[in-house]
This record gives sequence, C-alpha cells and structure tokens, in this order.
Amino acid sequence: MELRHFKSLAASGALLAAGVANTGHASATELTLCWAAWDPANALVELSKDFEAKSGIKMKYEFVPWPNFADRMLNELNSGGKLCDLMIGDSQWIGGAAENGQYVKLNDFFDKEGIKMSDFIPATVVGYAEWPKNSPNYWALPAFGDVVGWSYRKDWFARPELQAEFKSKYGRDLAVPKTFAELKDIAEFFQKREIDGKTVYGAAIYTERGSEGITMGAMDVLYSFGFEYQNPDKPYELEGYVNSAKAVKGLEFYKALYDCCTPPGHSDAYMSEDIDAYKSGQVALHMNFAFTWPGINADANVGGEKSGYFPNPAGPDGVAFAQLGGQGISVVAASEKQDDALAYIKWFAQPDIQQKWWQMGGYSALRKVVEDPGFATSQPYAQTFLDSMAIVKDFWAEPSYASLLQAAQKRFHDYVVAGQGSAQDALDGLVKDWTQIFDDEGKY
Repeated sequence: MELRHFKSLAASGALLAAGVANTGHASATELTLCWAAWDPANALVELSKDFEAKSGIKMKYEFVPWPNFADRMLNELNSGGKLCDLMIGDSQWIGGAAENGQYVKLNDFFDKEGIKMSDFIPATVVGYAEWPKNSPNYWALPAFGDVVGWSYRKDWFARPELQAEFKSKYGRDLAVPKTFAELKDIAEFFQKREIDGKTVYGAAIYTERGSEGITMGAMDVLYSFGFEYQNPDKPYELEGYVNSAKAVKGLEFYKALYDCCTPPGHSDAYMSEDIDAYKSGQVALHMNFAFTWPGINADANVGGEKSGYFPNPAGPDGVAFAQLGGQGISVVAASEKQDDALAYIKWFAQPDIQQKWWQMGGYSALRKVVEDPGFATSQPYAQTFLDSMAIVKDFWAEPSYASLLQAAQKRFHDYVVAGQGSAQDALDGLVKDWTQIFDDEGKY
C-alpha cells in the first residue's frame, strides 16, 4: 500500500473520526508487528489494511515459524531490540515481559480510551493480559483466543458397519467421547483399521520435544485428571500437587494413548504434524489448538460434514479442563513509535473490527462477538470454541517460564516417548526441577 501522511488538521480530524487515536505526536510512516507465522497472521495482514487506510501508517510484519517463535522473539525482547513495535506474544511470556519492563503497561491507555477488560472473555484477560495474575494490571489486549480441543472424522463415526461393530464391542454408540477413557476406546478401535483401502490410526497428539509441544499435550490431559501447579493456599508449594496420585494417573494415561494409538513415527509431533496427519486421512482423532479448525472445515479432503469438533473430555472424577493457547497484543517498551502502536490497539479493539476478525478466521476474545446469539451457529466449530474457552487452564506465566517449560519438556518426553522410568519418577523429577528454579529466584 502506498504511504500517506496526515499533515493537516482536517486529516487529523478524519483520523479521530475513524477511531484511531490522535496522540499529538507525529505519525510514524510504518509500524512492525511481530507474531508467529501461521494462518491467523495472514488473516491479520488482510484485516489491518483497514488500519492502514484509516491511519496512513503502513504495517510491516515479522512472522516467525512456531518452532522458532519463542527463541526469536524472547531474544528480541531480552536484548531491547527495536524490530517490533507491536508484539503478539504467547500467554506465558506476560510475567517476564511485565517484570523486565519489556511491555508498556496499558492501564492508563485503556482508561483514557474507554477500553474495558470486562468486555473480553475473562479467561483471556487473566491469561493474556494480567500480571500479576488476577490483579488489575494489564500489559496486553486479548488478541487471539485459542485452546486445545479435538476434531474427529464425523463421516467415519457415522458408518453403519463401524457403528454396529463398536456398539457390539463397547456397549455404547460410536460418538463424541464424554471422558478420556471413552476417547482412548475410540482411538484403539480405529488403530490400524482399514478404511477405504487405507490403514488408519487412532489419534494424533502432541509429542514434540524442542519447543513446547509435549507439555501442551500432556498438561491438556493432566488438568482433567486433577493436576495442580501448586498448593492453592501456599504459592510455589509443589510437592503433593505437581506429583499427586491423580497427576501420575494422568501422565500414565497420556503415555498409554501415545503407545496404543498414534500413527507411525509420531514421536516429535506438534501443531503442523498433527494437522498433516489429520488432513491426510491418517487418524480418526486429532488433538490441536482451535486455530486449526477453520482450515479443517475448508479442506477438500476432510472439511465440511466430514469433520466434527469437541472440547476436552472429562477425567476420572468427571471434571474437564483444557490447555489455554492464544495471545495478547502488546506495545513493546523499546519501540520509538509507541503512540502509533497504541493507535493500532485502539483500532483493533473496536467491536466491528473484532467481528471482522472472527469472520476472517481470527478468534476474537471480545464478549460482544462471542456472546452474540448467532455466534454459536456461525461456524461448525464455534460452539466447541465457546465450550472449550470455559474450561481453560494455563502453564506457568512466571518470569522463569522458559526454564520451567524446558524442564517439563524433558521430563515428559523422556517418559512418554522415550519410555524412561515411571510417571511418578517424571513428576517427582519435575518437582525437583521447578523447586530449584523457584529457589534460585528467591521464591522460598
């Protein structure tokens, strides 16, 4: 888009009328927004053409593939780099970015512009914007709601011969699982089954070691089994919570699901590998973040009525939780274009822009969008998104997040994939790792 400059009072008035803040400073000729390289980022590029047209500010983008996203962008923040004016950073980064002065605190800006955090899905405010958690201190605007859920081959489930065989074996209909035990039965039922002349498998789950994959997958299950990060009444007391008997059962289940029911060679799989396995017709069940659902729905091989979607099922006690994904958008403290970056956030927060964001494949966290009477039926996966966002939990958002995650990745992968030791060993080891990290930080 051709660059334009607002040099007159009339133009400044038009800028305000368009809903973009006039800060009293000269407008930047361009802003750089940093995010991961994935389909939602492409949708945001299209959406942001509206901001460019209304503000005269050209948007540039630095999109990094997910496996390298955290390393690349955390290095940028930690070094005080000026590449990014706006950062759509992972939810777990919020603590470190706030305490290290890497994000601009947005409370005064929100108050000035009438942006209310009560207008957004509560889980996204806690997960993407607040630090300390559950305090009214905001470092981001919820930008992209996301959560781990499931897609499944609805067309396979509907086949009369498979329905009859499944009911004969398990005494119930082949249907969306209500519990993880039922999910495993379904995965075992499809494992190495021949469908349309092709051998298929039960489930694509997260096993990746290098970034965050297996932690996101294992935690997604452990929550529903009763895992707790710490004593609710005594922060950073981990013993008996991280490695509780219920947590051990959850990790044992995740390994059993990996051992029984994944496709060949699925030992280092995360988002892209899981979606490839599903779209290529290899698996009946597919664990992944909700951002994958629009692409599934539109896919020529598995889209439309061939696929269905469901939230995380319940654990042994009948309780269900799901791993929160998603991100907030923040103004980078090292940016020299903070006023114009704030103008972008004001534009992005508008209800009509948030509605377009949803329509274009972004997951809006604005309650006015998701609580609209027509939202649940607007897409085949919309109700599942709502149900899933109502049961979310998230990984540590501590400043030491990266070290905490690295320890979890090793412990989970060594046990689940490499078969080293027991689930109890893995979680006992994780307690030791995390305790040492917090001790080094002076938490005890």
